[in-house]
Amino acid sequence: MNRSDRRPGRLALAGGIALALGLAGIAGAWVGAPGLARPSVELTMRYSSFSTGLIEVPLGVPVTIVLRNADPIEHEWIVGDAASHQRHRTGTEPIHGARPTEASVPAGQTRSTTITFTTAGDQVFVCHLPGHEAYGMVGTLRVVPAGE
Repeated sequence: MNRSDRRPGRLALAGGIALALGLAGIAGAWVGAPGLARPSVELTMRYSSFSTGLIEVPLGVPVTIVLRNADPIEHEWIVGDAASHQRHRTGTEPIHGARPTEASVPAGQTRSTTITFTTAGDQVFVCHLPGHEAYGMVGTLRVVPAGE
């Protein structure tokens, strides 16, 4: 078999992998596997809502969260426990970025943050700008043991 006979199979394999990775990103699941590449998740903010209400990420593996703001207004993404969110409800800081679990995303821009979650379970992500949580800018980030 010469090299040109193998190209259609390679293209089909590459296309299948690209399709699977694209579908995983749409579903809000992490893309990639430990040892191959850093997993990443894309989350779009549009019409004062998040593109998905559930993100799954692997435990103990650095994950890059890419936050795309498609709205003409600013949003933020804060992930944490109930106590963290209560602090933000009673006195949100004007700009975020010093902590990997908090990001301010100006209108029409993209930000990314890389986080290694060390505890399995569910955390909540919220936009705490005035009224946004009430609009439904809330979701769940589920940390699962790698391989599940």
